Amino acid sequence: MCLAPELKSRIDSPWDKFWSGGMSNPLQSIEQMSYLIFTKGGSTEKVWFYDMDADGYSLDDKRTFIDGNGDIPDIIQHYRNRKKENPTDRKGKCFFVPISEIKENGFDLSISRYKEIEYEEVQYEKPEIIIEKIEMLEKEIQTGLRDLKSLLK
Repeated sequence: MCLAPELKSRIDSPWDKFWSGGMSNPLQSIEQMSYLIFTKGGSTEKVWFYDMDADGYSLDDKRTFIDGNGDIPDIIQHYRNRKKENPTDRKGKCFFVPISEIKENGFDLSISRYKEIEYEEVQYEKPEIIIEKIEMLEKEIQTGLRDLKSLLK
């Protein structure tokens, strides 16, 4: 990677944006792409990342129009204010990563390398209780079926 031009940011987005219009996708296993924004001159001190979820079109092969915007207005707003906001919370949609950390990671620009994901612990009922509920539902179904059969006679 050449660090002479300043790497301003990286924006991840859905890959299939370029495979619309009825064209079959020979690279179906690729799920996303990234935009790298450089500025001529300067040096790279930190890189701004934005985790783009949507571009305003459905993510299936049809690319159906949803709103035509998706995250794009938010990206533009945060990009314009990135220096003032100086986002460092890696749980957010956008954040800065120092170039030193990117160098330590072999210049890996995958957002998943730097983004922190919070996982919520889910509490499930004991299996015995779940089975009991299923059996109660099954009894209701059987009762309903008996009632239906009696109507057919």
